[in-house]
Amino acid sequence: MPGGRLTQQERQQIALGLADDLAYAEIARRLERPTSTVTREVMRNGGPTAYRSDLAHRATERRTHQRRQTAPRAPQEPQQPHGRDPEAVRAYEETFTTLFTQQGVPRMASRVLSSIFTTDAGSLSASELVQRLQVSPASVSKATTFLADQGLIRKDRDERRRERYVVDNDVWFQSMAAAARANTLLSETARQGVGVLGPGTPAAERLENIARFMDFVGEALLRAAEQAREILKPGPESAEAVSPPPAPAP
Repeated sequence: MPGGRLTQQERQQIALGLADDLAYAEIARRLERPTSTVTREVMRNGGPTAYRSDLAHRATERRTHQRRQTAPRAPQEPQQPHGRDPEAVRAYEETFTTLFTQQGVPRMASRVLSSIFTTDAGSLSASELVQRLQVSPASVSKATTFLADQGLIRKDRDERRRERYVVDNDVWFQSMAAAARANTLLSETARQGVGVLGPGTPAAERLENIARFMDFVGEALLRAAEQAREILKPGPESAEAVSPPPAPAP
């Protein structure tokens, strides 16, 4: 089985396999490479719909050159709990990161969000994120500020008063509520156009239909989110497991 870095020819075969809608496992089998190698390669370079072999090869050469110019760091491979395969976990985090970036989340913020989502604790401190992602504290600070502003994470403090970044079961409700508010804003703006363009005109009718559609979708989305939060909220045992310990009495 070949080892080492992927060659330019192998990257071209990956691109051809993606164009033929082949699964990662089948592409890897043809290359005699591990599936995780192909998965990482694709997700690191734009995902299955945007992967280009020439750009991927140049990006790899650029990263290699940058690593040679930087003092080598001691390997800090985190110990994976529950017998997890570190390679599979890294590949999955890259997949999750790519998904977030395709939905408009900045790359570094996507990496932070994926890291927190895939920890058992559901929270990481700034120093843990710096070590885990091998980036600067400033990069982590900028990414966590963005995510907190979007309501995708919240800031908390542990018993030692250290700031931690947390995702919990309410994050998706807040995300859906924000989407519902955006639909409401679009509906209100469309109805303003009805008055400007004149009720009964084709353009005004089009805008009125947009407003009615967004009203319906926004209300249905918020109602479904509220029902899901109520039905799927953690029970008492789960709540005790994730709740921070009470502060000691003065």
